[in-house]
Amino acid sequence: MKIDAGLMGSLDTVGDRAESMEAFGYDGLLTAELSHDPFFPLVLAAERTERVELATGIAVAFSRNPMILANIAWDLQEFSRGRFTLGLGSQIKPHIEKRFSMPWSKPAARMEDMIDAIHAIWDCWRTGEKLDHRGDFYQHTLMTPMFSPGVSEHPDPKITLAAVGPLMTRVAGRVADGFVSHSFQTADYLRDVTIPALEEGINDRGRDRSDVEISIPLFVVSGSTEEEVAQRKQGVRQQVAFYGSTPAYKGVLEHHGWDDLQPELNRMSKAGQWVEMADLIDDDILSHFAVIAEPSGVAPLIKERFGGIVDRVQFSADGDREIWGPVVEEIRAI
Repeated sequence: MKIDAGLMGSLDTVGDRAESMEAFGYDGLLTAELSHDPFFPLVLAAERTERVELATGIAVAFSRNPMILANIAWDLQEFSRGRFTLGLGSQIKPHIEKRFSMPWSKPAARMEDMIDAIHAIWDCWRTGEKLDHRGDFYQHTLMTPMFSPGVSEHPDPKITLAAVGPLMTRVAGRVADGFVSHSFQTADYLRDVTIPALEEGINDRGRDRSDVEISIPLFVVSGSTEEEVAQRKQGVRQQVAFYGSTPAYKGVLEHHGWDDLQPELNRMSKAGQWVEMADLIDDDILSHFAVIAEPSGVAPLIKERFGGIVDRVQFSADGDREIWGPVVEEIRAI
Protein backbone atom coordinates (compact mmCIF):
# COMPACT_ATOMS: atom_id res chain seq x y z
CA MET A 1 0.00 0.00 0.00
CA LYS A 2 1.35 3.42 -0.96
CA ILE A 3 1.10 6.44 1.33
CA ASP A 4 0.70 10.02 0.16
CA ALA A 5 0.89 13.30 2.03
CA GLY A 6 -0.38 16.80 1.39
CA LEU A 7 2.10 19.36 0.10
CA MET A 8 0.61 22.61 1.33
CA GLY A 9 1.91 26.03 2.27
CA SER A 10 3.77 28.89 0.66
CA LEU A 11 5.79 28.61 -2.54
CA ASP A 12 8.98 29.87 -0.93
CA THR A 13 9.21 26.79 1.31
CA VAL A 14 7.59 24.09 -0.82
CA GLY A 15 10.85 22.86 -2.34
CA ASP A 16 12.45 22.24 1.04
CA ARG A 17 9.32 20.52 2.31
CA ALA A 18 9.04 18.30 -0.74
CA GLU A 19 12.65 17.21 -0.40
CA SER A 20 12.16 16.45 3.30
CA MET A 21 8.93 14.51 2.72
CA GLU A 22 10.53 12.39 0.02
CA ALA A 23 13.30 11.50 2.48
CA PHE A 24 10.64 10.66 5.08
CA GLY A 25 9.44 7.85 2.84
CA TYR A 26 6.21 9.06 1.27
CA ASP A 27 5.28 7.63 -2.12
CA GLY A 28 3.35 10.68 -3.31
CA LEU A 29 2.88 14.37 -2.59
CA LEU A 30 -0.47 16.03 -3.24
CA THR A 31 -1.55 19.62 -3.70
CA ALA A 32 -5.14 20.79 -3.30
CA GLU A 33 -6.91 23.65 -5.05
CA LEU A 34 -8.01 25.66 -2.03
CA SER A 35 -6.71 29.20 -1.57
CA HIS A 36 -3.81 28.76 -4.01
CA ASP A 37 -3.11 27.29 -7.43
CA PRO A 38 -2.47 23.51 -7.22
CA PHE A 39 0.04 23.28 -10.08
CA PHE A 40 2.74 25.81 -9.18
CA PRO A 41 3.98 23.96 -6.05
CA LEU A 42 4.49 20.78 -8.07
CA VAL A 43 6.92 22.55 -10.42
CA LEU A 44 9.10 23.44 -7.45
CA ALA A 45 8.66 19.98 -5.90
CA ALA A 46 9.68 18.29 -9.16
CA GLU A 47 12.88 20.29 -9.23
CA ARG A 48 13.88 19.20 -5.71
CA THR A 49 12.85 15.52 -5.73
CA GLU A 50 13.81 12.38 -7.65
CA ARG A 51 11.50 9.51 -6.70
CA VAL A 52 8.26 10.69 -5.18
CA GLU A 53 5.10 10.89 -7.29
CA LEU A 54 3.52 14.33 -7.67
CA ALA A 55 -0.20 14.91 -8.11
CA THR A 56 -2.98 17.43 -7.83
CA GLY A 57 -5.38 16.18 -5.21
CA ILE A 58 -7.45 17.77 -6.62
CA ALA A 59 -7.55 20.43 -9.33
CA VAL A 60 -11.03 21.73 -10.11
CA ALA A 61 -11.82 20.34 -13.55
CA PHE A 62 -14.78 22.47 -14.55
CA SER A 63 -13.00 25.75 -13.87
CA ARG A 64 -10.85 24.89 -16.90
CA ASN A 65 -11.22 23.20 -20.27
CA PRO A 66 -9.60 20.00 -21.62
CA MET A 67 -6.97 21.78 -23.69
CA ILE A 68 -5.70 23.83 -20.77
CA LEU A 69 -5.54 20.76 -18.52
CA ALA A 70 -3.86 18.70 -21.25
CA ASN A 71 -1.13 21.35 -21.68
CA ILE A 72 -0.44 21.79 -17.98
CA ALA A 73 -0.34 18.05 -17.30
CA TRP A 74 1.91 17.38 -20.31
CA ASP A 75 4.43 20.01 -19.20
CA LEU A 76 4.46 18.82 -15.60
CA GLN A 77 4.94 15.23 -16.77
CA GLU A 78 7.94 16.33 -18.81
CA PHE A 79 9.47 18.46 -16.07
CA SER A 80 8.98 15.81 -13.37
CA ARG A 81 10.44 13.11 -15.63
CA GLY A 82 7.27 11.06 -15.73
CA ARG A 83 6.09 11.45 -12.11
CA PHE A 84 2.99 13.63 -12.50
CA THR A 85 -0.64 12.61 -12.03
CA LEU A 86 -3.52 14.89 -12.96
CA GLY A 87 -6.02 14.54 -10.14
CA LEU A 88 -9.40 16.06 -10.98
CA GLY A 89 -12.59 16.80 -9.09
CA SER A 90 -15.85 18.42 -10.06
CA GLN A 91 -16.46 20.77 -7.10
CA ILE A 92 -20.13 21.67 -6.58
CA LYS A 93 -22.50 23.78 -8.65
CA PRO A 94 -22.43 27.04 -6.60
CA HIS A 95 -18.63 27.21 -6.77
CA ILE A 96 -18.45 26.46 -10.48
CA GLU A 97 -21.14 28.97 -11.40
CA LYS A 98 -20.63 31.69 -8.77
CA ARG A 99 -16.92 31.48 -7.93
CA PHE A 100 -15.47 30.46 -11.31
CA SER A 101 -18.30 31.76 -13.57
CA MET A 102 -18.21 28.56 -15.60
CA PRO A 103 -21.04 26.34 -16.90
CA TRP A 104 -22.49 23.50 -14.84
CA SER A 105 -24.59 20.68 -16.23
CA LYS A 106 -24.68 16.90 -15.87
CA PRO A 107 -21.36 16.78 -13.97
CA ALA A 108 -20.73 13.04 -14.36
CA ALA A 109 -21.32 13.04 -18.11
CA ARG A 110 -19.34 16.28 -18.50
CA MET A 111 -16.41 14.83 -16.56
CA GLU A 112 -16.34 11.70 -18.71
CA ASP A 113 -16.31 13.82 -21.85
CA MET A 114 -13.56 16.03 -20.41
CA ILE A 115 -11.26 13.11 -19.62
CA ASP A 116 -11.91 11.52 -23.02
CA ALA A 117 -11.07 14.88 -24.62
CA ILE A 118 -7.79 15.19 -22.71
CA HIS A 119 -6.79 11.71 -23.86
CA ALA A 120 -7.72 12.60 -27.44
CA ILE A 121 -5.48 15.68 -27.28
CA TRP A 122 -2.57 13.66 -25.91
CA ASP A 123 -3.07 11.03 -28.61
CA CYS A 124 -2.92 13.76 -31.25
CA TRP A 125 0.34 15.12 -29.85
CA ARG A 126 1.89 11.68 -29.53
CA THR A 127 0.84 10.24 -32.91
CA GLY A 128 0.46 13.33 -35.08
CA GLU A 129 -2.98 12.17 -36.16
CA LYS A 130 -5.79 14.69 -36.66
CA LEU A 131 -7.43 15.97 -33.50
CA ASP A 132 -11.10 15.06 -33.77
CA HIS A 133 -12.87 14.91 -30.42
CA ARG A 134 -16.59 15.62 -30.74
CA GLY A 135 -18.29 15.10 -27.42
CA ASP A 136 -21.53 16.31 -25.93
CA PHE A 137 -19.76 19.04 -23.93
CA TYR A 138 -16.34 19.55 -25.54
CA GLN A 139 -15.28 19.69 -29.16
CA HIS A 140 -11.59 19.80 -30.07
CA THR A 141 -10.90 19.62 -33.80
CA LEU A 142 -7.99 21.98 -34.45
CA MET A 143 -4.31 21.38 -33.72
CA THR A 144 -1.45 22.84 -35.74
CA PRO A 145 2.27 22.01 -35.35
CA MET A 146 2.97 25.34 -33.64
CA PHE A 147 0.69 24.39 -30.74
CA SER A 148 1.72 20.77 -30.33
CA PRO A 149 4.50 19.98 -27.82
CA GLY A 150 5.45 16.94 -29.89
CA VAL A 151 6.40 13.43 -28.90
CA SER A 152 7.47 12.77 -25.33
CA GLU A 153 9.82 10.10 -23.99
CA HIS A 154 7.48 9.73 -21.00
CA PRO A 155 4.08 8.02 -20.94
CA ASP A 156 0.95 10.12 -20.79
CA PRO A 157 0.23 11.45 -17.29
CA LYS A 158 -2.17 9.38 -15.24
CA ILE A 159 -5.56 10.89 -14.50
CA THR A 160 -7.28 10.25 -11.20
CA LEU A 161 -10.82 11.28 -10.39
CA ALA A 162 -12.30 12.17 -7.01
CA ALA A 163 -15.89 11.07 -6.58
CA VAL A 164 -18.59 10.79 -3.93
CA GLY A 165 -21.77 9.60 -5.60
CA PRO A 166 -22.25 6.47 -7.72
CA LEU A 167 -22.52 8.32 -11.06
CA MET A 168 -19.13 10.02 -10.79
CA THR A 169 -17.63 6.85 -9.27
CA ARG A 170 -18.71 4.89 -12.36
CA VAL A 171 -17.06 7.55 -14.54
CA ALA A 172 -13.80 6.96 -12.67
CA GLY A 173 -14.10 3.26 -13.43
CA ARG A 174 -14.70 3.93 -17.11
CA VAL A 175 -12.06 6.54 -17.96
CA ALA A 176 -9.65 7.28 -15.08
CA ASP A 177 -6.41 5.64 -14.03
CA GLY A 178 -7.28 6.13 -10.39
CA PHE A 179 -10.27 6.68 -8.14
CA VAL A 180 -9.92 8.97 -5.12
CA SER A 181 -12.52 8.49 -2.45
CA HIS A 182 -13.78 11.41 -0.43
CA SER A 183 -12.48 11.46 3.16
CA PHE A 184 -16.13 11.40 4.28
CA GLN A 185 -16.18 7.66 3.74
CA THR A 186 -16.33 4.63 6.03
CA ALA A 187 -14.86 1.22 5.32
CA ASP A 188 -18.36 -0.29 5.23
CA TYR A 189 -19.69 2.29 2.77
CA LEU A 190 -16.58 1.85 0.63
CA ARG A 191 -17.07 -1.92 0.40
CA ASP A 192 -20.87 -1.96 0.13
CA VAL A 193 -21.57 1.04 -2.13
CA THR A 194 -18.49 2.70 -3.62
CA ILE A 195 -16.47 -0.29 -4.85
CA PRO A 196 -19.47 -1.93 -6.58
CA ALA A 197 -20.21 1.35 -8.42
CA LEU A 198 -16.55 1.64 -9.43
CA GLU A 199 -16.54 -1.94 -10.71
CA GLU A 200 -19.64 -1.23 -12.80
CA GLY A 201 -17.75 1.53 -14.56
CA ILE A 202 -14.68 -0.67 -15.00
CA ASN A 203 -16.80 -3.38 -16.59
CA ASP A 204 -18.60 -0.88 -18.87
CA ARG A 205 -15.43 -0.41 -20.92
CA GLY A 206 -14.06 -3.90 -20.53
CA ARG A 207 -11.27 -2.86 -18.21
CA ASP A 208 -9.69 -4.76 -15.32
CA ARG A 209 -9.79 -3.80 -11.66
CA SER A 210 -6.00 -3.46 -11.80
CA ASP A 211 -6.42 -0.62 -14.32
CA VAL A 212 -7.83 1.68 -11.62
CA GLU A 213 -5.84 2.55 -8.50
CA ILE A 214 -8.01 3.20 -5.44
CA SER A 215 -6.94 5.88 -2.98
CA ILE A 216 -8.59 7.15 0.19
CA PRO A 217 -7.76 10.17 2.36
CA LEU A 218 -7.83 9.22 6.02
CA PHE A 219 -8.78 10.97 9.22
CA VAL A 220 -6.10 9.80 11.64
CA VAL A 221 -6.38 10.53 15.35
CA SER A 222 -3.19 9.75 17.22
CA GLY A 223 -0.61 11.38 19.44
CA SER A 224 1.88 10.92 22.24
CA THR A 225 -0.22 12.59 24.95
CA GLU A 226 -3.88 12.54 25.97
CA GLU A 227 -4.09 16.25 25.25
CA GLU A 228 -2.85 15.75 21.67
CA VAL A 229 -5.34 12.96 21.05
CA ALA A 230 -8.25 14.95 22.52
CA GLN A 231 -7.36 17.98 20.39
CA ARG A 232 -7.17 15.92 17.21
CA LYS A 233 -10.43 14.14 18.01
CA GLN A 234 -12.17 17.46 18.30
CA GLY A 235 -10.71 18.64 15.02
CA VAL A 236 -11.90 15.52 13.20
CA ARG A 237 -15.35 15.77 14.82
CA GLN A 238 -15.56 19.26 13.37
CA GLN A 239 -14.58 18.07 9.90
CA VAL A 240 -16.98 15.13 9.94
CA ALA A 241 -19.80 17.41 11.07
CA PHE A 242 -18.99 19.90 8.33
CA TYR A 243 -19.03 17.27 5.59
CA GLY A 244 -22.08 15.58 7.10
CA SER A 245 -24.08 18.79 6.83
CA THR A 246 -23.87 18.60 3.02
CA PRO A 247 -26.92 16.92 1.44
CA ALA A 248 -24.75 15.23 -1.21
CA TYR A 249 -23.06 13.15 1.50
CA LYS A 250 -26.15 12.03 3.42
CA GLY A 251 -26.02 8.57 1.83
CA VAL A 252 -22.95 7.68 3.90
CA LEU A 253 -24.78 8.52 7.13
CA GLU A 254 -27.96 6.75 6.05
CA HIS A 255 -25.98 3.62 5.22
CA HIS A 256 -25.12 3.36 8.91
CA GLY A 257 -28.63 4.15 10.12
CA TRP A 258 -27.88 7.75 11.10
CA ASP A 259 -30.75 9.08 8.99
CA ASP A 260 -31.64 12.00 11.26
CA LEU A 261 -28.10 13.31 11.59
CA GLN A 262 -27.65 15.01 8.21
CA PRO A 263 -30.80 17.18 8.37
CA GLU A 264 -29.86 18.36 11.85
CA LEU A 265 -26.26 19.12 10.85
CA ASN A 266 -27.54 20.97 7.80
CA ARG A 267 -29.91 23.02 9.95
CA MET A 268 -27.11 23.92 12.35
CA SER A 269 -24.77 24.89 9.53
CA LYS A 270 -27.36 27.31 8.16
CA ALA A 271 -27.70 28.77 11.65
CA GLY A 272 -23.93 29.29 11.81
CA GLN A 273 -23.48 26.77 14.64
CA TRP A 274 -20.24 25.41 13.22
CA VAL A 275 -18.59 24.69 16.58
CA GLU A 276 -21.68 23.17 18.20
CA MET A 277 -22.17 20.79 15.25
CA ALA A 278 -19.19 18.74 16.36
CA ASP A 279 -21.05 17.68 19.52
CA LEU A 280 -23.37 15.55 17.37
CA ILE A 281 -20.46 13.36 16.26
CA ASP A 282 -20.26 10.90 19.14
CA ASP A 283 -17.46 8.39 19.71
CA ASP A 284 -19.20 5.65 17.76
CA ILE A 285 -19.67 7.80 14.66
CA LEU A 286 -16.15 9.15 14.96
CA SER A 287 -14.68 5.64 15.14
CA HIS A 288 -16.27 4.74 11.79
CA PHE A 289 -14.77 7.74 9.98
CA ALA A 290 -11.38 8.00 11.70
CA VAL A 291 -8.44 5.73 12.38
CA ILE A 292 -8.05 6.21 16.13
CA ALA A 293 -4.97 4.55 17.64
CA GLU A 294 -1.57 5.09 19.17
CA PRO A 295 1.11 5.50 16.49
CA SER A 296 2.06 1.82 16.73
CA GLY A 297 -1.56 0.81 16.12
CA VAL A 298 -2.24 3.03 13.09
CA ALA A 299 -0.87 0.68 10.41
CA PRO A 300 -2.59 -2.48 11.78
CA LEU A 301 -5.94 -0.66 11.91
CA ILE A 302 -5.51 0.63 8.34
CA LYS A 303 -4.73 -2.93 7.24
CA GLU A 304 -7.77 -4.29 9.07
CA ARG A 305 -10.13 -1.79 7.45
CA PHE A 306 -8.70 -1.25 3.99
CA GLY A 307 -6.21 -4.02 3.26
CA GLY A 308 -6.95 -5.72 -0.03
CA ILE A 309 -9.37 -3.06 -1.29
CA VAL A 310 -7.34 0.17 -1.22
CA ASP A 311 -4.08 0.70 -3.10
CA ARG A 312 -2.95 3.88 -1.40
CA VAL A 313 -3.90 6.11 1.54
CA GLN A 314 -3.47 9.81 2.14
CA PHE A 315 -2.49 11.35 5.43
CA SER A 316 0.42 13.33 6.81
CA ALA A 317 2.25 11.61 9.64
CA ASP A 318 3.29 14.83 11.34
CA GLY A 319 5.57 14.60 14.31
CA ASP A 320 8.70 12.85 15.49
CA ARG A 321 10.35 10.98 12.63
CA GLU A 322 11.58 8.29 15.01
CA ILE A 323 7.94 7.56 15.88
CA TRP A 324 6.25 8.06 12.54
CA GLY A 325 8.99 6.89 10.17
CA PRO A 326 8.40 3.22 11.09
CA VAL A 327 4.63 3.75 10.80
CA VAL A 328 5.03 4.97 7.22
CA GLU A 329 7.18 1.96 6.36
CA GLU A 330 4.69 -0.41 8.00
CA ILE A 331 1.86 1.05 5.91
CA ARG A 332 3.93 0.67 2.76
CA ALA A 333 4.39 -3.02 3.61
CA ILE A 334 0.62 -3.70 3.70
